Amino acid sequence: MKRLEDLTEAEILALAIASEEEDSRIYGHFALRLRGSYPASAAVFDAMATEEQEHRDRLLTLYEAKFGSELPYITREDVRGFLRRRPVWLMDDLRIETVRAQAELMERQAANFYTAAAARSRDTEVRRLLGDLAATERHHEERAGELETAYLTESARSAEDTESRRLLLLQIVQPGLAGLIDGSISTLAPIFAAAFATQDSGDALLVGLAASVGAGISMGLTEALSDDGAITGRGHPWVRGTACGLMTALGGLGHTLPYLIPDFWLATAVAGIIVLIELFAIAWIRWRYMETPFASATVQVVLGGVLVLLAGIFIGSA
Repeated sequence: MKRLEDLTEAEILALAIASEEEDSRIYGHFALRLRGSYPASAAVFDAMATEEQEHRDRLLTLYEAKFGSELPYITREDVRGFLRRRPVWLMDDLRIETVRAQAELMERQAANFYTAAAARSRDTEVRRLLGDLAATERHHEERAGELETAYLTESARSAEDTESRRLLLLQIVQPGLAGLIDGSISTLAPIFAAAFATQDSGDALLVGLAASVGAGISMGLTEALSDDGAITGRGHPWVRGTACGLMTALGGLGHTLPYLIPDFWLATAVAGIIVLIELFAIAWIRWRYMETPFASATVQVVLGGVLVLLAGIFIGSA
C-alpha cells in the first residue's frame, strides 16, 4: 500500500479521476433514492453529480495532455490514509439528514485530498488544477446553498420537512412509543403482584427484571417480524424492532430498579412515583408526536396504567 507522497503525478491524477467518478455516482444514487420522497433535494444532488462529472472531465483532459490515454490502475484502497466513503447510500432507511451530512463530509474530504496533492505536485499545470479543485470543493457548501435556493423553494422545503417527520414517526417514534407503553403498563401487574405477595424487594426485583427483559425481547421480535416495511414504508424491520424492544425493556426497568432498595415500602413508594412519571411521559410523547390532545392522552394513559397497577396490587395481596 502506497502513501500519498509516494505517488507519481500520473497516479495522483488517476486517483483524482476515479474519486470524482465515484462521487458523481454516489450523488446520482442519492438523487435516485430521494426522488420519490424528496424530489427537490434529488434535483440538488443531480446537479452536484453533474458538477463532479465536469471535474472528472477537466482532470481527464489534463491527464491525456500530460501522460496519454492509458490510466494507471489505482484505487483509494491502494493508498494509505486516502479518504474513504462510508456506504450510507446502501442503507435501507436512508434519511435526508444522513444524506446531507454525508455530502458535506465528502466535499470536505475531497478538498483536503486536493490540497495535499497540490502541495506535493511539481508540475505547474497539475498543481494549478488540483489547487483550483481544492478551492472548488471548499466552496461547494456555498454552491450547495445556491442549488438549494434554486431547487428547494419554501413550499418544497416544507413538504420535505413534513415527509421527514412522517418517516421519523413511522420508523422510530411509533414503534418506540408502542414499546414504552407496553413496557411501562403491562409489566405493572406482575411486578406489583410479586411485590405485594412476598413483600420482599429481592423477589420483586427478580420478577421485574424477568418481565422487563422478556417483554423487550418479545415486543422487539413482534415488531421486527410483523412488517418488512417494503410496502408500508415503515423502514427496516430490525431498526423498528430494536427501538420497540429497547423502549419496552426501559419502560419495565424504570419501576423495577427501585426494588434494589432493601426496604420494601420505600422501594414501592419510589417505584410508584416512577410509574406516574412514566405515564405522564407517554402522554407527553403522544401529544408531541402523535398530535393527541394532552388532556385526552393523560386521561387515557394514566387511567389504563392505574387500573393495571391496582390489578397487580389486588392479586398480590389476595
